[in-house]
Amino acid sequence: MVARPPTGTIPETPGSYQFKDKEGRVIYVGKASSLRQRLSNYFQDPRNMHPRTAQMVATATSVEWIEVRNEVEALMLEYSLIKQHRPRFNVRLRDDKSYPFLAVTVDEQFPRALVMRGRKRKGTRYFGPYAHAYAIRDTLDLLLRSFPIRTCSPGKFNEHHRLGRPCLLFHIEKCSGPCVGEIDEMPYRQLVQELIDFLDGDTDDIVKRLEAEMAGAAKALEYERAARVRDRLLAVRRAIEKQQMVAERSEDIDVVGIADDELEAAVQVFFVRKGRVVGRKGFVLDKVEELSPGGLVDRILEELYGDDPPAGVPKQVLVPIEPDDAPTYEEWLTHLRGSRVQIRVPQRGDKRELHETVTRNAREEFVRHRLRRAGDHNARSRALTELQDLLGLPEAPLRIECYDMAHLQGTDYVGSMVVLEDGLPNKREYRRFKVKDVPGNDDYAAMEEVLTRRLQAYLNERDQPLDDDLVDGQGGRRPKKFAYPPQLLVVDGGKGQLAVAERVVRALGLYDEIPIASLAKRFEEVYLPGRSEPVEVPRGSDGLFMLQRIRDEAHRFANTFHRELRGKRMTASSLDGIPGLGEARKKKLTQVLGGVNAVKKASLDELKALSFLPDAVAEAVFAKFHQATGSSSSSAE
Repeated sequence: MVARPPTGTIPETPGSYQFKDKEGRVIYVGKASSLRQRLSNYFQDPRNMHPRTAQMVATATSVEWIEVRNEVEALMLEYSLIKQHRPRFNVRLRDDKSYPFLAVTVDEQFPRALVMRGRKRKGTRYFGPYAHAYAIRDTLDLLLRSFPIRTCSPGKFNEHHRLGRPCLLFHIEKCSGPCVGEIDEMPYRQLVQELIDFLDGDTDDIVKRLEAEMAGAAKALEYERAARVRDRLLAVRRAIEKQQMVAERSEDIDVVGIADDELEAAVQVFFVRKGRVVGRKGFVLDKVEELSPGGLVDRILEELYGDDPPAGVPKQVLVPIEPDDAPTYEEWLTHLRGSRVQIRVPQRGDKRELHETVTRNAREEFVRHRLRRAGDHNARSRALTELQDLLGLPEAPLRIECYDMAHLQGTDYVGSMVVLEDGLPNKREYRRFKVKDVPGNDDYAAMEEVLTRRLQAYLNERDQPLDDDLVDGQGGRRPKKFAYPPQLLVVDGGKGQLAVAERVVRALGLYDEIPIASLAKRFEEVYLPGRSEPVEVPRGSDGLFMLQRIRDEAHRFANTFHRELRGKRMTASSLDGIPGLGEARKKKLTQVLGGVNAVKKASLDELKALSFLPDAVAEAVFAKFHQATGSSSSSAE
């Protein structure tokens, strides 16, 4: 564990600090406006720290720091050190895939347009990024009809220049033929600049110029040239239609949407320039370090703008939650842009709607990300093997059961049991329980009742003679509902819920047969019987993801059942409890008469006139609502 440096040796200036392990590897990088004040937070009772922070301090053997002049320089230094060392306890970008851009090589004599990935290089203008390369090619195919610049490689350009013959693209009017001198350098560069302006969002001037050029050619009776300009104009308008207008024409904004849980965060960013969406980017962050919601936004801003931002730095960045250190990040972005940059949380109007759209995209991507992991056979196999090794199980847990409870202030207490078989949900094996014998609000007693009922049913069915099991009262096959024991029983909660599960399996003589564990939601900690400390399940591992997934499914299943019961209780009808009036008759009675109030006002003769309602039941219904008033049997009240 790292020793605390003497307090007087730690400066009070801004800077970046680095914790290192015994091999000298950087395992965590942070920043601070006051190094002394920030570092003192790491040297306290580990029980008062976040578990991941405590683990980092326990792993580190030394801490170093670098002083800088201000908080912005501390931020920039922290980002560069994280990129250089990739510390294990800092937030990590999980799917750091390379997004495609539409690039224009403005540093060449005759610039070309192409799809490019990877790091940006000097002398090239980038537009995007786009979600898919085919989206760029579709856009470029439309634009080349209006701005026919070359797309060929330098080798192909030089070959056609040597041959003196242009390629096919020249003949279909998607290239102006600079390789064979069909266009001079200055007019060609004007075409390139028009394309760049269009991609920057300056479309109005280009449309007006093409309209004027078309009208001028027609007026001069140059109809072939007018037709070519018309075709260019149509292509420009189709390309404009593909660019979604989402804000005022003068606005340059980036919109950040986030969907997250305790382990990961999915981020979607829309780049809006001149009011149009010109690109988007998405990525998933692994929350390795302790982060507040604002701290997560800090890390996302660093990821977006720390290394050659794809669409530059806009005037405004819309985020779901204000960064923890908003003034510093605004100052940093202002420095990168060269003019004032605002970081805002949209509250109302069009920007609020746009931000909700981006956030919805983030949620959908987060669901897809989790489904991809859940549907990956190799990932499921790794998860089961990891759980066997980490939890010390005798075999891979091919059947996992998880239990959760739900109630509202002690009412409508219910429990859920969900099942994973071979790492996949088996919904036919799901079970739900109405808690019967627990008065008041007692989660432990409710969990004990549910587990006892489930495991006792397993024992009863296990010990049941085979012949009794096969035939029901009608001579058909009667399936066993609880015939299979779990190879891992998981309860949602911490040490308290684990103690309840341990007590139940011991009481039923199943302790050596059924392994148990608990998963605490707050820190995603896994507890086992006989251990005071949680099992260290690596964050981001397939095993932890599987446990988290079954826990969330048990929670969902319990809450769904609880809402059903509460809804039925809250919508209890005044027709309940009338002898002979079951659900079917009750439903038909209200439909025929037009509602419960109409039933209350109906006369006895009207009720007896209904063919589906026996006289005795009609009299019982009438008596329910008219007995107190002493009304006659023939009056309608």
